[in-house]
Amino acid sequence: MRALVSGAAGFIGSHLVDQLLEAGHTVIGIDNLAVGRLSNLAAALELPRFEFVEGDVRDAAFIDQVTDGVDHVFHLAAMADIVPSMENPQQYFETNVDGTFNVLEAARKHAVKRLVYAASSSCYGEPDVYPTPESAEIRPMYPYALTKRLGEEMVLHWGQTYRLPVISLRFSNVFGPRARTSGTYGAVFGVFLAQKLAGKPFTVVGDGTQTRDFTYVTDVVAALIAAAQSNVRNEIMNVGSGDTYSVNRLVSLLGGPVIHIPKRPGEPDCTFADTKKIRAMLDWAPKVSFEEGVARLLEHIGDFKDAPVWDPESIEVATRD
Repeated sequence: MRALVSGAAGFIGSHLVDQLLEAGHTVIGIDNLAVGRLSNLAAALELPRFEFVEGDVRDAAFIDQVTDGVDHVFHLAAMADIVPSMENPQQYFETNVDGTFNVLEAARKHAVKRLVYAASSSCYGEPDVYPTPESAEIRPMYPYALTKRLGEEMVLHWGQTYRLPVISLRFSNVFGPRARTSGTYGAVFGVFLAQKLAGKPFTVVGDGTQTRDFTYVTDVVAALIAAAQSNVRNEIMNVGSGDTYSVNRLVSLLGGPVIHIPKRPGEPDCTFADTKKIRAMLDWAPKVSFEEGVARLLEHIGDFKDAPVWDPESIEVATRD
């Protein structure tokens, strides 16, 4: 395929670029480099089948230009994180909603064969059922979750109204090398690994018994590629590890002292995606266990040397509002 990857220099996007190139495809990667890093694409930039173009999904003319001649679109570009979305909802709406509109319109105009959208399990908020199926009530608790859900609604609407072949994949708690390390306190692996490098205690929210559906990044990439290569269209599917793991289990694997900080409102006690649908429709299943994924990540702990080192006081200031 000739694929366009938005958010190509980001965490998941760069891993997707690598896997597409390894499979022999031609890839155009776009990113505004607000969060993504060109260093994530170091290997890809050495290959003639990869082209990187710096630009923003909010620029409709730019998106139209780079989509011309593309077969498949993987739309991963987005503003992430809870706290900054509450502080600056306009920027999140412009990127995650208006940006998705621009990508959809370009895909429609140029008749792409398939568009795969990176959605978020945060749309479920605090669900009533675990594991949580795609049919669960939508309860976004903050602007990030809402804007990702609005993007998903548009993707499905373009699929229905304009017959654009689309699939939306709702990611759970993705982790692995190249994970984002900058920005306001939020991404647990970035926080913990920077603390471990600095010899500081892990700042565990609440009592640490809350669990998360930690899913290794290569499994998520495999789901994206399976969705692109399938004949399935106009569907929403969860992508998860098939289990849920406590924060206490995570810190025991990482090894180090712990200090507890207050629980934040709106955060679920558990995230656990029901993956029966994607297993049946795409013949996809996660391959990397939580323990193996953490071990792999620890091999790349040096990647987190420039990440901010948080402590209870700085966290309290950053999340007070």
